[in-house]
Amino acid sequence: MTSTTPDQSIKDRSTPVALIAAMRPRQWAKNVLVFAAPLAAGQLFDVDVLLPSIGAFVAFCLISSATYLINDARDVEADRNHPKKRARPIAAGHLSVTVAVIAAAVLAVAALALSFAISLALGGVVTAYAVFTLAYSMFLKHEPVIELALLAMGFLLRAIAGGAASGLPISEWFLIVAGFGSLFMAAGKRYSELDRFVRDGSGGADGGNQRKSLDGYTLGYLRFVWGVAAAVTITSYCLWAFDVAETPSSFPWAQWSVLPFVLALLRYGVSVDRGSAEAPEDTALGDRVLLFLGLAWLVLFGLGALGV
Repeated sequence: MTSTTPDQSIKDRSTPVALIAAMRPRQWAKNVLVFAAPLAAGQLFDVDVLLPSIGAFVAFCLISSATYLINDARDVEADRNHPKKRARPIAAGHLSVTVAVIAAAVLAVAALALSFAISLALGGVVTAYAVFTLAYSMFLKHEPVIELALLAMGFLLRAIAGGAASGLPISEWFLIVAGFGSLFMAAGKRYSELDRFVRDGSGGADGGNQRKSLDGYTLGYLRFVWGVAAAVTITSYCLWAFDVAETPSSFPWAQWSVLPFVLALLRYGVSVDRGSAEAPEDTALGDRVLLFLGLAWLVLFGLGALGV
């Protein structure tokens, strides 16, 4: 049985606490992608690059939280009928829609002001992220394939933000790896959601509250998408790693980075195949082996990019 009223069984929260929770700080882990382009260029630790990149990270934390607030304010009634989303602060009645919208506006203005103050290019990237995310929340979240592309675009824009902030040129290989890697994660997220719904059944834990865009997918199709995306990501990364390896170095660090990169992708694929990759940041942070592989890749590729 569903209800359009707040769930009184959920522990009450004060407005400041509820607002912080609604901003979803755990999701900020995704924004570390802004450091990808400076790292790839081997200039991450240059002060003139690091500081703008940190600013880009903060700007994306602000703008992403603003879009989360808008999304939750718009979907408040639907969230109250969802077994998990009903615990969100707005759906639970701990944060009013008015306060959420005002906070979202303040965060968005702060994010845009900060990003344009850093560089016009970063301001453009943050603006594009806001436009795409709002279009997704307001109109396109129920459109199969289109919503998948927009979901991937969110990851991609984060990945190029660091380069935009510091004026670094971004290689074509980086864009291909980031683009298809983003599509891999987006398709894996949707695959996990659909797999859970299929396993639960229409009368299962979701009570029939399946994301509407999932009606346009099958598990086979989503498996095809994330399989193709993974293949292109691995192939293009291998070519990119050998391109980076042309930087004078005492050891072929970049080539060796292919091993942990591929293993990490395959390890993440295990979570996707199990249907446990609905939240990419939780999947990555909750897997110690994946974290180790990520760290190994970061060290090897970083040494190669820096020409150590």
